[in-house]
Amino acid sequence: MFGLEALDLARIQFAFTISFHILFPAITIGLASYLAVLEGLWLKTHNDTYRDLYHFWSKIFAVNFGMGVVSGLVMAYQFGTNWSRFSDFAGSVTGPLLTYEVLTAFFLEAGFLGVMLFGWNKVGRGLHFFATVMVAIGTLISTFWILASNSWMQTPQGFEIVNGQVIPTDWLAVIFNPSFPYRLMHMATAAFVATAFFVGSSAAWHLLRGKDNPAIRKMLSMAMWMALIVAPIQAVIGDFHGLNTLEHQPAKIAAIEGHWENHGNEATPLILFGWPDMKEEKTKFAVEIPYLGSLILTHSLDKQVPALKEFPPEDRPNSTIVFWSFRIMVGLGFLMIFTGLWSLWLRKRDTLYTSRPFLYLALWMGPSGLIAILAGWFTTEIGRQPWVVYGLMRTADASSNHSVMQMSITLILFVVVYFALFGAGLGYMMRLVRKGPKIDEGKETNDGGPGQKRTPARPLSAADDAHAEADVSLTKEI
Repeated sequence: MFGLEALDLARIQFAFTISFHILFPAITIGLASYLAVLEGLWLKTHNDTYRDLYHFWSKIFAVNFGMGVVSGLVMAYQFGTNWSRFSDFAGSVTGPLLTYEVLTAFFLEAGFLGVMLFGWNKVGRGLHFFATVMVAIGTLISTFWILASNSWMQTPQGFEIVNGQVIPTDWLAVIFNPSFPYRLMHMATAAFVATAFFVGSSAAWHLLRGKDNPAIRKMLSMAMWMALIVAPIQAVIGDFHGLNTLEHQPAKIAAIEGHWENHGNEATPLILFGWPDMKEEKTKFAVEIPYLGSLILTHSLDKQVPALKEFPPEDRPNSTIVFWSFRIMVGLGFLMIFTGLWSLWLRKRDTLYTSRPFLYLALWMGPSGLIAILAGWFTTEIGRQPWVVYGLMRTADASSNHSVMQMSITLILFVVVYFALFGAGLGYMMRLVRKGPKIDEGKETNDGGPGQKRTPARPLSAADDAHAEADVSLTKEI
């Protein structure tokens, strides 16, 4: 297929499925905590705006959660189907870590999700809030175990190799490997920021179309406070993460920087833009800032950063890709910080909800967090190459013995099914977003009953209301 080998197709297939999957858990993590905050504020202040927002976003959370679970199961199976040699080599580490995720996080989420979604008028307020908090905690525990497994592949420790297989010798060392704390904080914070801009974009969309009510304003206000506070924190975490990567995966940093060689004792410049050429071993059209590379990566003006030519060609990541994926992530990060600062300036001028240029920026920044997460994962995973377990097992030695035809057929099937299934799911979720929160939609007095109209508790039932409202609007226009 297009001159690619079975290994290339297996990598593309896994990259495709994980790229789809990571979008859903990121929003799930952020929305779960957002819902817990909304319900907590409602219980504390008795402001019905928080309750209305809770009911609105809980429907979107439910749809997103379902798509995340389904897409995650596919990835788990791929470890056995497409990467059986990796599973045989490192399954004694990755298998238990993923099992712990199911036994702790998934069971916790599943156990309380039903109460959270369907128990609003069936259990006490305290118990319902407890269920929401447990779901939010479950999403973070899930992040903990998934990042522990992936981080071990980046910086493995706490093991020995016996008969060609990894045998854990210290589970605390396996879990709390050198890159794990930084990557856990980086991913969790990224999920919160991505969700903030998703929520803020939704509010901006409604405000631009003249739908201005307390719930919409509260959405935008909370989202921009989160962006203002957390986006700069994410930049600081990213700096610490970069220093950790420089220590444990210097080739990845060299590829990210497009830095090929050091000259004498000169400090390393920062290459803002350019085109790393893997064949010619240089970065073409480079725009450099002297000393800045050393300052950012070593926090000094004289220390040098390792260069790609210091590593054998077969051990170098693809600098062309990670150079630009990293800059996309960082560029979006700066835009997020700018958006948060602009929102603060407008808030002080009392024009946060009426400044159309800002609302358009907030609208277009809606997917920025998710794009940045994808760019960050591409940087991390491609930057680890050619290793599947860094320094221990090469990716070429990890795949199953499948033919090009088998991998081509399954890849095509994945693309078709994913775009059809998850495209429909995303379309439905965006329809819910466009519908917007209803005022008083969660009131106990509007719970339905014979002959009474109510807001459905089931997420999929909300579509009927959306169609009904669309039909009434169309009738009026005619």
